[in-house]
Amino acid sequence: MRRSLFFILIGLGGAAILVALGVWQVQRLAWKEAIIAEIDARIVAEPVALPADPDPETDAYLPVTVSGEVGAEALHVLISQKRQGAGYRVVAPMTLENGRRILVDLGFTPTQNKDAIATEGTTTLTGNLQWPDEVDSFIPEPDLARNIWFARDLPAMAAALDTEPLLVVARAGDLPDRKITPLPVSSARLPNDHLQYAITWFSLAAIWLAMSFLFLRRRRAPATPKVD
Repeated sequence: MRRSLFFILIGLGGAAILVALGVWQVQRLAWKEAIIAEIDARIVAEPVALPADPDPETDAYLPVTVSGEVGAEALHVLISQKRQGAGYRVVAPMTLENGRRILVDLGFTPTQNKDAIATEGTTTLTGNLQWPDEVDSFIPEPDLARNIWFARDLPAMAAALDTEPLLVVARAGDLPDRKITPLPVSSARLPNDHLQYAITWFSLAAIWLAMSFLFLRRRRAPATPKVD
C-alpha cells in the first residue's frame, strides 16, 4: 500500500509540475500578445519629426518623417522574400535638411536588379526607427568586394557610409527607384511560441498521468496462476 501511495504521489506531483509549466506559458502568451499589440499600435501611429537623440529602448518602432538627399552609395543585405525569392535590402545614406546623416532602409529588390538600381535623389520618406538585432556568431562577415551583407549590422554600416548609427525603415514616400519595394517594419517576425509550449506541457502532463495510471493498474493486477 505504501509503495502504491508513493507512485500515486509521484504521478500527481509530476503532472502538477507539468501543468504549472503550461499555465506559466499561457501567462507568458498573454504578456507577449500585449507587447505585440502595443508595438503594432506604435508602428502605425502618426509620424513625428526625427528626435535629436533617439533612444533604442524608448524610441524603438517610432514612426518618423525625414526629408533630404539619399546618397548614391547603398549597401545590399541578402535576404529572401516569399513568392519573390532571393534579393537584397537596400540600405543607403540620407543627408537630412539639417545636415544630419542617417541610414534609410529603402526596401527590397530582386537579385537581378542589384547592379541596376539607383538610390540617389531628394525625397521625403515616412518610416519607423529600428535597431535591428541580426548579428550573431553564425552570420558571415560582409563581402565588401561584391557589396553583399548578410545582416543589418548598424554600427558597421554606419561606419561604412559615414552616418549616425540610426536607421529609418521606409514604409512610404517617393523612393528613388521603382525597382525597390518598401519592406515596412512589422511585428510578424517577433517570436511568439508560447501557445505551442503550453500545449506541449499540458500534453506531457496528460501523458504522465496516463502512464502513471497504467503503471499502477499493472501493479495491482492479480498475478495469473501457473498451470502445471
